[in-house]
Amino acid sequence: MDGRRGRDVRAARPERSLIEDGTFGGVVRWIDDRNDTPGPLSGLRIGVKDNIDVAGVETTCASEFFENNVADADAEVVVRLRRAGASVVAKLNMAEFAVGVTSQNSAAGPSYNPWNRTRVPGGSSGGSGIAVAAGLVDASLGTDTGGSVRLPAAACGITGLRPSWGSISNDGVFPVSEQFDTVGPMARSITEVKALFDVLSPNPSEPSDVTRIGVPTVFLTADVDPGVAQTVAAAVRTFAELGYEIVPIELEHAADAQDIVYTIVYSDLARRHRHRLDTEPERFQPATRERIALGLSISDADRAHALTGRHRFREATAATFEMVDVVLTPAMPVDVPPRDGGDDVVALSRRMGQFTYPWSLHDGPTLALPVGFHPSSGMPVGAQLTAASRREGALFALGERYQSVTDWHRTTPPHTSDL
Repeated sequence: MDGRRGRDVRAARPERSLIEDGTFGGVVRWIDDRNDTPGPLSGLRIGVKDNIDVAGVETTCASEFFENNVADADAEVVVRLRRAGASVVAKLNMAEFAVGVTSQNSAAGPSYNPWNRTRVPGGSSGGSGIAVAAGLVDASLGTDTGGSVRLPAAACGITGLRPSWGSISNDGVFPVSEQFDTVGPMARSITEVKALFDVLSPNPSEPSDVTRIGVPTVFLTADVDPGVAQTVAAAVRTFAELGYEIVPIELEHAADAQDIVYTIVYSDLARRHRHRLDTEPERFQPATRERIALGLSISDADRAHALTGRHRFREATAATFEMVDVVLTPAMPVDVPPRDGGDDVVALSRRMGQFTYPWSLHDGPTLALPVGFHPSSGMPVGAQLTAASRREGALFALGERYQSVTDWHRTTPPHTSDL
């Protein structure tokens, strides 16, 4: 492999000193946990996003407001991990209160992309993506409201799942918007993500055949970075070579989807944090405060209209999945942005999440997986595979087939000590 594409995942993993000297920014707090319970996840070191409770450990949500907020009990997902033999070894940095897609707005400090520290790692589960990509943990848990698992997976060159809404418990997880929130597993390969999902969900995935892959033309031709479009198009050709039928489709109501999600999510955020905004606004990270404050002007009528729009989008999506088994889109329409990408965090967030937010309206699963590197910057490029509700098995089967003939998921940043 060339230097840009890194080295094989089996190479030596970074030492903890890379965290201590700030190589990846404020990424991780280590937990002294060794689990000898036999199970399907025995031997795996797993980190969890810092909005997920681990008993006896701080859950700060990367905010000054929650400093010294020690959890009394494990979140349900942590209980399930430990019962399956995993060792929960780290709490991972994030965007404050899971608000933001760059992971720069954290009381623990900003996080750096392990492929290039001048670039963002995606967010809000930025630390979860970094830790897996750099080999600091074997797998991680993030949370996804509008793309917070899928964006860091794409930006860091790993695999991440937004499961069917409601398929994994949110008990013990600090919320953003209960209408959309879900815990999602992140790992290098789809095989590992599947193993995590089957432990985390009371209803493990079931095998499901895929024959037809829908590719919405608008996602590949309208307002997409040429390098991203080129790389995702190559992945589409690979699926075609594997024998899948590629079906051009139109995804109805997709143009309105991002605004619908924003309306519901921001109204929930403003209600949840209203007291903090009114009494101690200066304690928020500036980018967090700016985004949460957007919800203050959203009326009950606006929210009701958005909920109607969500129902309309889901009806259209259900019709789509009567024609095709899986829909393929890019994960992001742009190359991984620089960390100093400007002051307009709202505009940057909208742009990065242009393709993830619509699938948050959908109640089925979306899997983000690496499909190559940007031809100009050398940064990872991710695609999304989406299926009907509770059809995680279809995504796993399709994704594992793709990863059996490609090596993108096996690469790691070439020289982490030089980042």
